[in-house]
Amino acid sequence: MTGVHQRLGERIRHLRGGRSGRGGRRPGPAKASGGRAIVLTCGDYLAIAEHPAITDAMIVGLRSADAAAPTPGPCLSDDHPQIVLGAEFARHMGARAGVLCPSGWAAGTGLMQVVAGPEVPVYLDVLAHPSLWEGARAAGAEPACFRHNDLGDLGRRVEAGGPGVVVVDAVYGTDGSVAPLPALVEFAEEHGCLLVVDESHSLGTHGERGEGLVAALGLTGRVDFRTASLTKALAGRAGLIVCDRPGFVDYFAHAALPAVFGSALLPHDIAGLAAALKVVRDESRRRDRLRVVTRRLRDGLTELGCRLVESDTAIIAIEAESEAEATRVRDAMVSGGVYSAALFGPTASAGRTLVRLSAHAGLTDGDVRRVLEVFARTGDPVAASSRSGRSVRHGAGRS
Repeated sequence: MTGVHQRLGERIRHLRGGRSGRGGRRPGPAKASGGRAIVLTCGDYLAIAEHPAITDAMIVGLRSADAAAPTPGPCLSDDHPQIVLGAEFARHMGARAGVLCPSGWAAGTGLMQVVAGPEVPVYLDVLAHPSLWEGARAAGAEPACFRHNDLGDLGRRVEAGGPGVVVVDAVYGTDGSVAPLPALVEFAEEHGCLLVVDESHSLGTHGERGEGLVAALGLTGRVDFRTASLTKALAGRAGLIVCDRPGFVDYFAHAALPAVFGSALLPHDIAGLAAALKVVRDESRRRDRLRVVTRRLRDGLTELGCRLVESDTAIIAIEAESEAEATRVRDAMVSGGVYSAALFGPTASAGRTLVRLSAHAGLTDGDVRRVLEVFARTGDPVAASSRSGRSVRHGAGRS
């Protein structure tokens, strides 16, 4: 026992000691004179977290007679608000069945646990969300990764291992890159594979009414399962699975470990998500604004000489030379009242370091100018290394 305790203590001290400039501390509070802090680290892409319709609905939920101890997950009736809202999300995304889970992690791990298995190969994009990897392992499958967005590498893996489950993100939260979904759908159909797409970073932001990228591309009915964390554009606290198998809802409730050993969402969470879904559907101006500020930030950073990961999404990733440099830029931007994120393994893939900005519809034109001004003062070495052609490897493998 002494050796176990000692090893754990050493790992904790190693992280807190700041290996490779990473540091175990959080950046201090912004102290921007004469201006508000600009937070570019969360997934509230449509800036609805404080929307009065949502907060009012949650208050009503907290005061409801049902706001007592949560119900065990497998015991929900067909007319339970969580079951009803899951079906509503499915309709919104053009699917026939929907399951709400306590978190995006529970949705990803639970889905993979019930669709994979020791005899079912699982092929994951190297940047696919860790919950999907963990679910495959929980199912007893041996996950095989393929290079990021590389269908040639995927083909070689499937040729060697046989048909199985192909797992990708629609939009990758690490760097904002977008999966080649039309080609992946054709690949899965041609090779007899089941396709799972995580829409955490595209649900709400893509599509005429925020239906997600699969629906926006006209691929509903051709993707077997879609998952999502509703903490992003929906600004809630839950996870989601949708598919075209009506019997899946009951099957998941009695077969997936997160459902069997979990509990129902609380009434105020369900009420808030229902209100958020209506806001996402009805207020398309927020998606329009998100596109505008994203384009301005991307164009401005490119003009400053930054090397951006190619994308048009709200997740703007700038390649940095080292963990120390990414951390320096992040901390320096905080002193100007702008919060960004420095990413390295295991969040980013091995050998890759990024400074990530998450744009949102609440940014004003003045905010965009200020972000670019702060970055111009603090991020010059990052831009300089990009101009010189040096960059970390794109798509290096996550083990």
